[in-house]
Parts: sequence; C-alpha cells; structure tokens
Amino acid sequence: MEGSLAARAKGEHFHTVTPLLESWALSQVAGTTVLLKCENVQPTGSFKIRGIGHFCQEVARKGCRHLVCASAFFPSFRTHGRGNAGMAAAYSARKLGIPVTIVLPEGTSLQVVRRLQGQGAEVQLTGKVWDEANLRAQELAKRDGWENVSPFNHPLIWEGHASLVQELKAELGTPPGAVVLSVGGGGLLAGVSAGLAEVGWQHVPIIAMETQGAHCFNAAVQAGRLVTLPDITSVARSLGAKTVVARALECTKEFEIFSEVVEDAEAVSAVQRFLDDERMLVEPACGASLAAIYSGLLQRLQAEGCLRPSLAPVVVIVCGGNSIDSRQLQALRAQLGQS
Repeated sequence: MEGSLAARAKGEHFHTVTPLLESWALSQVAGTTVLLKCENVQPTGSFKIRGIGHFCQEVARKGCRHLVCASAFFPSFRTHGRGNAGMAAAYSARKLGIPVTIVLPEGTSLQVVRRLQGQGAEVQLTGKVWDEANLRAQELAKRDGWENVSPFNHPLIWEGHASLVQELKAELGTPPGAVVLSVGGGGLLAGVSAGLAEVGWQHVPIIAMETQGAHCFNAAVQAGRLVTLPDITSVARSLGAKTVVARALECTKEFEIFSEVVEDAEAVSAVQRFLDDERMLVEPACGASLAAIYSGLLQRLQAEGCLRPSLAPVVVIVCGGNSIDSRQLQALRAQLGQS
C-alpha cells in the first residue's frame, strides 16, 4: 500500500490545463484584447486545485496518512477560496487514496456537506465561522501522520499556482500586457508572481482586485505592513481573509502590482454582465477581477500612466464558480438594489 501510495503521490498533477479564451465582449469594453484564463472549469471548480493538489501530493510522498482542511461555504462573497479549498483537498485526497477530514462552520448547508462526502471526505461541523473551524483543524493536524492543508499560506501552494503562468507562457509565447486577478488570502497572487519570475516575465503588471470590506491586501499595501481587518463586511465571501499572507506584501517590492478595490455592487454587476456576455456564472470573488474591465478601471490605469496606452492582450484569471447559483445571484442583486 505504501509503495503504491508513493507512486500516486509522484504521478501527474491533479489540475487540468485550462482554456485561454479571447472575449469579444470584454475586449470591446476594454478597448484592447482581453483573454480569459478559465480556472472555473477545473475539476473542483476553481484554481485552488493547482496549489492544494500539489501540496497534497508532496506531503503524501513524505508519508502523510490523513489530510485535514478547514473550509467555509457561504452563498455570497467573503471567503476567496476557503470553500474552494475544501473541495480541492477532498478531491486530492480521493485521488491519492488518503483519508481527509474537512472542518466546516455549523451553518454550512447540507448540499455542501453532501458534495464533500461524495468526494469521500469525513465532514465535521465546528464553530460559527471559518476561524473557529480552522482552530479545530489545527488541533486535528497534531495527530500522528495528519497534515493540515492551508487554503493559501504555504510555499508549496504558491508553487502549484505558478503552473497557471507556465500555461500562459506555453500558449502566448510573448508576455501579456497585464494579469488581472482577485486577492483573498494572497495565495493566487503569490503563486502568479512566482510563475512570472520563473518564465522571465517579472515586468508584467499585476492588477490585484479586492472588494471593499474584504480588502486586507489593499489595507496592507496602504499601511506598508500586514493589517488585520476587524471583520469581513463584503458580500464577496470568497475574498474573506482578515489578514493577507506576508508573502503577498513582499511581492509588491519585487513586482509591479496595482492594488485596486471595487464596491460589492460593481463585482455583482460584473458577475451578471459576464453571465450575459460569456454564458458563465462565476463567484462574486471572481466578479472583482471582471470589474477591472467592466468598471473602466483598466482604462483609468492607462490614462494615469500606470499601464501602457497600447497594451498587449490583458489576461483576466476567471478564478472560480463554486459558491454561486442563479438563485443566489438574484438574491445578491436584490440585496444591492440591482433588480
């Protein structure tokens, strides 16, 4: 068993090479070519499988016998990838043949619990919020042979996410004019930065998007140090880390990163417009990135001289679409006075 497990741990990665699609509609809005890196079509519905899959394979190779991950699934906007992290951990564990425990807050829906159990995960409900569930996960991870899977704060996670840029290099050949991504805990930002360095694209600007009320990265950039938000008040729950990882702030010293914040209403409006334009329903966390195009922010950065007036194609990372359905989108729009 141990030998076969080691063989699986060393096998092919668990993520897929995702499509890079030109969007005519977004290109018209932006006045330049916009390419969509469609991470919403990953096997687990988000980019998270890149980093978490890589992490799980590595710890399995080193002898991990049980994975544990705190996750949070909410029908709105606060937790960039925490819910996606649970799905990625459960999927990876099933591929590896390792038991996994996903710890969720008590209010998690039965539908989510069943989805995770369908991947073979044991599910525990603990506490009212992710932070309390995470404390339980950390306790469980003290058991012999158990390993805690962080949603975003580990070098192996960032290393896995860097594969996204390697795919861009293979398909584009030449550097894009900018990469637009959403920031929650900062794992995707750290991973994309690492990937840009690996392929020699350090000069490519990154537009790092957050929603107001889940803007821990922007708060850190403004203060020049890590800042812990008192609470997450944005509807973009997938963006809901109170404190960004230290590595994300370090990246601002090494790469050209523009930290931008949009209102919830702009992110939700972007989700609806993207659904109409591209027939894809994505999370409000992803809507924050799309709002960089739909709100005119990209053109503003060009007008201010932050970006070149004539841009090479701009890549928008469509990070995921797990924690949303049509009913929830309409509820969010009504909450924000858009319907």
